[in-house]
Amino acid sequence: MTAAHAVYGRPPRELAEPARGAVQLSPLIPGSQAIEDVEAGSLESLVILAPPGSIERRYVLAQGLRAIRPDGSLTVLAPKDKGGSRLAKELTALGATFEETARRHHRICVAGRAAELALDEALQAGAPRFSEALGLWTQPGVFSWDRLDPGTGLLLAHLPPLAGRGADLGAGLGVLSRAVLAQGAVTRLTLVETDRRALDCARRNIDDARADFLWADVRQTDLAAGELDFVVMNPPFHDGGAEDRALGQTFIETAAGLLKPAGRLLMVANRHLPYEAVLKRSFSACHLLAEAQGFKVFEARA
Repeated sequence: MTAAHAVYGRPPRELAEPARGAVQLSPLIPGSQAIEDVEAGSLESLVILAPPGSIERRYVLAQGLRAIRPDGSLTVLAPKDKGGSRLAKELTALGATFEETARRHHRICVAGRAAELALDEALQAGAPRFSEALGLWTQPGVFSWDRLDPGTGLLLAHLPPLAGRGADLGAGLGVLSRAVLAQGAVTRLTLVETDRRALDCARRNIDDARADFLWADVRQTDLAAGELDFVVMNPPFHDGGAEDRALGQTFIETAAGLLKPAGRLLMVANRHLPYEAVLKRSFSACHLLAEAQGFKVFEARA
């Protein structure tokens, strides 16, 4: 990647304004460049909205320090309760020198590229790896990166026979997709995922010619309407770290629009989420397949 300025995520512009023409590097924004592909010492400026997870955050900080020029500027910020209070300590451990300020419940650190940096440990800790426990490729920062999500596990335990062409919306590492593709009657499956890192891992986890991989926001996907026989999903209900119940409801409405008449939706959700109304509104029939461990599994027919 050749660029002079970059931004990671969507930092509040009143706190840190990226340079004009800054290239987006966040893996959560489809179409962005990868921070790992930035040539070392090539950026004049980089603004990072630091992620809340500690391993992921240190990895991104290390990548940012690796990427800026010796005379470049790295601005890192985060809400105090989502990693901001630890930024100074983490930058110091990486060998960076910086100035820190506090505004609007955020900590903001402006660092230069020090001559001696200690990045290797953070880069290794946050990199993709094969998990023996999961039997999957994974990476810190993606959903349920180090364990099987119990909701997904419940859906797997009640997944009925499927056939034809389908989609896994919010496919993550490909856990549901692998189970779906184990069924011989499935002819095609599109994995739709907004996190590039998760989708990259899913490509490594699934070696099947019937699988397609789409890096996209489900709310903006260009999949053709009314062409699928089934959809499986464990929809997210957080956006930017805050609970967003409308997000899961939009997943349900999107799934309904993708299905053929009598097509099937199989989904799992946290029990407290109010999805029954939108399921009944969007589908001709819906019933509860299972309920356990704080989760519900639904089957709905278009």
